[in-house]
Amino acid sequence: MAASDEHAEIRDLASSDPFCARVGIELEKLDSGYAETTLTIEEDHLNFHGTPHGGAIYSLADAAFAAASNSHGDAAFALETNISYLAAAEVGDTIRAVAEETHLGGRTAEYEVVVSDDSDERIATFRGRVYKPGR
Repeated sequence: MAASDEHAEIRDLASSDPFCARVGIELEKLDSGYAETTLTIEEDHLNFHGTPHGGAIYSLADAAFAAASNSHGDAAFALETNISYLAAAEVGDTIRAVAEETHLGGRTAEYEVVVSDDSDERIATFRGRVYKPGR
């Protein structure tokens, strides 16, 4: 299979995710154990304090995590995740989540996702672990 087609199936699945489409999350890059997603912060993403809702930030990170963890072609199911919120983005900012595989062994894998703003300031750190029954 050509390198450009290696991730076509998961790219198509992730790009057509109905929840991500509704929220505004886009898959920008995908490689083995790696994914990048983006979200432009709009008024609809804000909480009652006027800052981006934690759920919007989490969803962006989770989408990158899902794409990266399924990028090897076998199904991956989240076992656990956590997120640390470090700073807030502003309306109009396009924030980016970069997911990188930090461990792949047996039937589990681990990923770190860094969410940053337009200035590359880290606004959240997400970690997740998946189960891969087909391995």
